[in-house]
Parts: sequence; C-alpha cells; structure tokens
Amino acid sequence: MTTLNPAVPAGAYDQFLIGAQPLARAQRAWQTGDAALPALYLSHGAPPLFDDGPWLRELFDWAQSMPKPTGILIVSAHWESAPLSLSAPAAHTPLVYDFGGFHRRYYQMRYATPDAGALARRVAAVMPDSEPVHQHPSRGLDHGAWVPLMAMYPLADVPVLQLSMPSQDPARLLAIGERLRGLRAEGVLVIGSGFMVHGLPFLTREMVTRGTVPSWSSDFDAWAADALGRGDVDELAAYQDRAPGMPYAHPTPDHFTPLFVTLGAADRPDAPVRTAIDGYMLGFSKRSFQTLP
Repeated sequence: MTTLNPAVPAGAYDQFLIGAQPLARAQRAWQTGDAALPALYLSHGAPPLFDDGPWLRELFDWAQSMPKPTGILIVSAHWESAPLSLSAPAAHTPLVYDFGGFHRRYYQMRYATPDAGALARRVAAVMPDSEPVHQHPSRGLDHGAWVPLMAMYPLADVPVLQLSMPSQDPARLLAIGERLRGLRAEGVLVIGSGFMVHGLPFLTREMVTRGTVPSWSSDFDAWAADALGRGDVDELAAYQDRAPGMPYAHPTPDHFTPLFVTLGAADRPDAPVRTAIDGYMLGFSKRSFQTLP
C-alpha cells in the first residue's frame, strides 16, 4: 500500500487527528504585542497528503511552532484570475474539489472555517487603487489551500481567505506581497501555496513505485535552495532561463510563482529564508520555507 493506494483512504489523517487535535486546542493564539508572523511558501500536496503521516506531522509541527494566527491569507497555484480577487468570506464556504480520479472520501472532506469578512476588508484596504480587489461571491477554497490547512490547523478555527494570482510576473507578485506585508504584524499568516517542483507531465512509473528522484527535480531543488539561502531574488525571478531542470521541473509556472508573493510579504525579500520541510514526494521536491525577520 502507498499514499496513492492506501488501505483506508485518508486513514493516516484519521490517525493524525487523534494526537493533533488536543495540541491544536492548546495552541497559544497570536496577541497584540507579539512579533509579526512570518510569510510562508509551502508545497501543498493533494489528496495523497491525507495518506502521508510524516508529511501531515511536518506541516502540523510547523504551524505549532508559531502562535495561532488571527487569520490566514493564502495564494494558491490553482486560482489564476484577474482582476485580483478574494474568495467568499462567509463562514463554512464550500470547498473546491479541483482534482479527479480519487476515492469519493476526498470529495466529502470539509473544512468549515469561520467568517473572514474582517480579513477581507483589511486585505482590500491595503491594496492600491491600481490593484483593486474583487470580492468573489461564491468561490471557495481550492485544494492548494484547504488540503495543507487541514493538516496545519485541523480545528478549522482560523478565518481563511484565498487571494487569486492575477499574473505570473515575479515583479508584480512581489509588489502584491509587499502590500500584504503589514498584515503580518496583525497576526495574519500570509502563505504562497505551490510546489517546489511540479513536473506532473513527466511523472513515471519508476518515480511512483520506487520513489526515484529524477535529476531535473533534485537539481532544480538544489538551485532554489541556494538562491533562497542567499536571498537572490533576481536569480529566482529568472528561473525559466537559469534554473537547471527546466522545463521539466515546472512545465507551467503556476506552482513556483506563489513564492514571489511570499518573498514580497517578507520584511526583506532579499533576506535568507528558513527551510521548514524538505525531501521529495513522488520524486518532486516538496521544499517549504518561512521568511525571517
């Protein structure tokens, strides 16, 4: 049995919740006077994350290392939309099950978060007139948001909004992140959700059955880790031309570019970051990091 063929669909998540829920209830909430929360970039996985116990615990432990946020604003690879838009803020907004071919249980999972109207107003207030925010009346959270958040905040007790990605231009995404920077000092967790390597068209049987890591994945990951460790935003922005492993590592840009919103939201986009999760899933690097003061 593997994460792609579990004996019990999401059985690892059921076991994870037994230990995680009491700790989540005891987590200290962010309070006025606390330091600003970091901005995060995470490799979000998909339904198989619910069958990967170690990865679930890595995400949860990462969330536990910080105070519980007052709200979460997440930019996912799976919502590319212009103009800049926010998901519906109402409590218990239905989820988007934007994946196919999985067991029916994954389409029955729920993440009933609280009302996020106050967060929506704050996000709209920090954006300039040149980048107004459209409030989508019904759009829910897609799997790039709700899947990892079900591991990080399993009680669904934090208001969550998703912000669309209106462009793949690193400079524009950095500027959007910069406008969101002040929210971190209000206890808002700003997250870019993608995947450090996302070469799905090049997934092979050997990568699935043997856990083989192709050189285009490991080489891209090493390049990204080095650039992030040096705070070299220009190098990262030129990934399509400079990164080894291209275009296999990212045949489309959508899973890499949320990283620029994260860096833009940092106090210093050119400062080194701290890797919170590394390793591989199906041969793809799942490197995830947080910004540093």
